[in-house]
Amino acid sequence: MTVDVNKSDGPDATPPAGPEAIKAIPVRHPGRYVSAFVAIALLVSVVYAFAQGNINWGAIPDYFFDDRILHGVWNTLLLTVLSMVIGIVGGILLAVMRLSKNPVTSSIAWFYIWFFRGTPVLVQLFVWFNLGLVFEYINLGPIYKDYWSSFMTPLLTALLGLGLNEAAYMAEICRAGLLSVDEGQTEASHALGMSHTKTLRRIVIPQAMRVIVPPTGNEVINMLKTTSLVSTVQYVDLLKAAQDIGQNAGSTVEMLFLAAAWYLILTSILSVGQYYVERYYARGSSRSLPPTPLQRFKAAVLPARRPKGVSA
Repeated sequence: MTVDVNKSDGPDATPPAGPEAIKAIPVRHPGRYVSAFVAIALLVSVVYAFAQGNINWGAIPDYFFDDRILHGVWNTLLLTVLSMVIGIVGGILLAVMRLSKNPVTSSIAWFYIWFFRGTPVLVQLFVWFNLGLVFEYINLGPIYKDYWSSFMTPLLTALLGLGLNEAAYMAEICRAGLLSVDEGQTEASHALGMSHTKTLRRIVIPQAMRVIVPPTGNEVINMLKTTSLVSTVQYVDLLKAAQDIGQNAGSTVEMLFLAAAWYLILTSILSVGQYYVERYYARGSSRSLPPTPLQRFKAAVLPARRPKGVSA
């Protein structure tokens, strides 16, 4: 009996040839290069135009840390914080009123939101500032009485104009956050004997924060920039201080550039804070948190560590 042994089964057999490797040709994107070239050309032309303009660039660093500018920065930050406190507190109250089953409180909240969202902030500031033409005195009985012009200071005008307007926007943000929580959470809390107030404080609001926080951070940044409008009612904020220096020093445009630089610095700092706050409240909604800017920098710059025992 003979056995036919296939030569390919021997130790010196040649392995069968595999499929030919595919030679992948990357898709060309000439539009990307053209758009990049156009964008760089426009950027260079703008920079060149301002470099050749009649601008005293040396005035900007000379006044960048001037006492009047720093005082304006402080007033801007103070006004931003106080206005947002008024807006957030008022927004929460309006949101609760808007969701109330009481038709009176719900209608009042709806009218407030409709009115303040429908009129420009600058118009509201002018109305508060010029109410002295309508009312000569403010009379609160035995509590307080004074001339309206003495009562309605530029700071109070700015707080009322910005804070009450912000409350209307925060009310819609808070209402959206409260509605994002499933109704079963509220029903289960009531079944356990919790009151409506305790349910809001312990159950609903903590879960709604994940929806409320991101747009609230945007509102803070927007409020910082909106404070520049209060210079029209004689409140000395960053823009007003820069304008006053520019008129006295004959460097109007330069001081506007200086104010813009300060606004960019402040908004950039707030943006970083907003990122970390959003990351904190995203812990319960995503499997893995997004990397921080520092972690991204380390991953891009530092080489990845190899496990022990693995050679290059």
